[in-house]
Formats: sequence, C-alpha cells, structure tokens
Amino acid sequence: MSIEFKGRVAIVTGAGGGLGRQHALALAARGAKVVVNDLGGARDGSGGSASAAQAVVDEIRAAGGEAIANGASVTDFEAVQAMVQQAVDTWGRVDILVNNAGILRDKTFAKMELADFKLVMDVHLMGAVNCTKAVWALMNEQKYGRIVMTTSSSGLYGNFGQSNYGAAKMALVGLMQTLSLEGAKNNIRVNCLAPTAATRMTEDLMPAEVLEALKPEGVVPAMLVLASQDAPTRAILCAGAGAFEAAHITLTQGVHIGIAPDAPEELVARMAEVTDRAGEQVPMSGAAQGAVEIGKAMEAAKALA
Repeated sequence: MSIEFKGRVAIVTGAGGGLGRQHALALAARGAKVVVNDLGGARDGSGGSASAAQAVVDEIRAAGGEAIANGASVTDFEAVQAMVQQAVDTWGRVDILVNNAGILRDKTFAKMELADFKLVMDVHLMGAVNCTKAVWALMNEQKYGRIVMTTSSSGLYGNFGQSNYGAAKMALVGLMQTLSLEGAKNNIRVNCLAPTAATRMTEDLMPAEVLEALKPEGVVPAMLVLASQDAPTRAILCAGAGAFEAAHITLTQGVHIGIAPDAPEELVARMAEVTDRAGEQVPMSGAAQGAVEIGKAMEAAKALA
C-alpha cells in the first residue's frame, strides 16, 4: 500500500534544514502542499532569517511540488496563528502538523542558567503547544488531523547535560497522550516521533562514521507513517539509521501493602515485586493506574472479610 498525501496540506516547523527539511521534502514528494516554517536562527535559537525556509520551498517547487515559506517563531502564538491562516488562505485547510522546531542549550543542571532551561522549554514544549492549538479547532471542524510531536530518547531515557531538553521532550509525550484521547472522536491522530539523526543539532556530538549512518533520511519513513491517513494514534515511534522501534510507558502489576504504620518498611522489603515487569501493561489512559490500585485494595478487603 502506497502512502501518499495528494490533496493534503502540511505544516512542518523547523523545516529550513536537517530533519525538518527532509520531512518537508518527503511530504511534498508524495503530494502534500507544504508550509515550510523556519525562524532561520542558530542552533541555540539566536538570530533569524527567512532564507532557510525559502530555500526548501524553492527545492520543492523545482521538483514540481507546492510549498510556501513562513518565518514565524513557534514561541509567538499570534505569529503561529497567522501561519495557519496563511495555509488556509492559500490551500483552504491544514491536515498535518509536524512539530519539529527545536534548539539546544546543553549544560549540566548545576551550571545551567534558568533562562536557558526556560528557553528550551518554550521552544520545544510551548512551541508545539502553540502550533497545535492554532490548528486544533480547524482539525476538529474538518474531522481530520494528523499531528506529530518530536520527542527524544533524551526525554524518554535521559541524557547527561540535557535536563532542559529532556524535560521538554518528555513533556511532549504527556501532551500527546491526552490530545490523542481528546482528538479521537474527530479523527485527529496524535503521535510522537523520537528521532536519532545527524543534524546541525548533533554534529558536534558524534564521530564522522556514526553521523554518516544517521542521515536524517533514515528517520523520515516513520514521520510519513505517523502523518498518513492510516496512522496509528498515541504511539511513540523511534527511528534512526533506517531502524524503527516503539517505546511504551508501562505499569507493572505491583502489590497491595495497605496503609499500616509499617507500610514504608514493607514497601522497601517488597520493592522487587513492585518493579517486576512480568505482566506489565500499557494503560489506555491515566485512569488505569487508579483502577489497578483500587482493584488490589478491594481484593485485599475481600480477603480480610
């Protein structure tokens, strides 16, 4: 089955280079009309120029596709709203949003200024919130939407020197979990993509041969699947070097201990049972945790009756 996007309109943020550029080119090559958004700033978020986005638009048009450039900062909600309106004015709708824009301000937490922590949160988390909020009513009205959040292994599993980046990237998973539930009735599917790719953001972090293996093109198929008509929803798809995996936030079976005075001591003694992954589940919503806990409490009460 071929994945194609004819008649679909996509917005890709941070699409002036690296992974975002590849996302935009791939969507356009398969028929999507693409808003190429990029502030044109440096890796740390400073500066700005529309030339990066326009260069990608020129590439798409040269290949026979349709695209327009937009230089809005994803941290500016009014500018983001204007970007969405630009897409609607040009093509009448927005079907796909790929939240890809990001910056790095890496330092250990001990040395990090709070301003750098906040800025990374603003770009990655609030940038995605702003863009998603700007398309949400439109997607609900048209009863169709595909939203891809860009998370990271740094958020899912941690990475030294990236407390700000990791916090923002994990927050996007939480955002996705709830929006996938709220969007389901109107066919809005929301997913996360965790890419491993050699881009301007990672060029200083890896040796040359590894960077060669981790071309951004190796991530793009996962994005195309998550943006497609037959996309899953509430998935965390990991991708890099042409390999693909899924990440899950799971809940173990756990144990019931009760609330006796010695409960903390018993919890310590039984921690191996609590963390035992046999029979763990992927909850369908946050209510599942409470359901498991109440169920165990009711079983314990029956046993004492």
